Amino acid sequence: MSTLKRIALILVIVGAVNWGLIGFFQFDLVAAIFGGQEAALSRVIYSLVGLSGLFCLTILFDPMSETNSQLDNNQQIQSNNVNYGVEFGEDTDDDYKSTNRDTNPERK
Repeated sequence: MSTLKRIALILVIVGAVNWGLIGFFQFDLVAAIFGGQEAALSRVIYSLVGLSGLFCLTILFDPMSETNSQLDNNQQIQSNNVNYGVEFGEDTDDDYKSTNRDTNPERK
């Protein structure tokens, strides 16, 4: 994840915590720290949180880009390792009968 996405995600989390505090306790943490809702620094923080939320929409619509590339690398590594193990159920009774059957009918 890029640094810009991490910063945006942190700001979105800060905004979510702030909204949770407002909803549950009617306490605006950003306003309390930076001098009220009308203070310039509070408005900057609110604006950055809002822009970060919009930027994080890119994470929503592209959530698996890193995971898919990691899976591709792991699949390439695993495809080079050949598994010679036998899975359960591969041997059939026909194989057993054909190897243990007397092939000379005159011996009976």
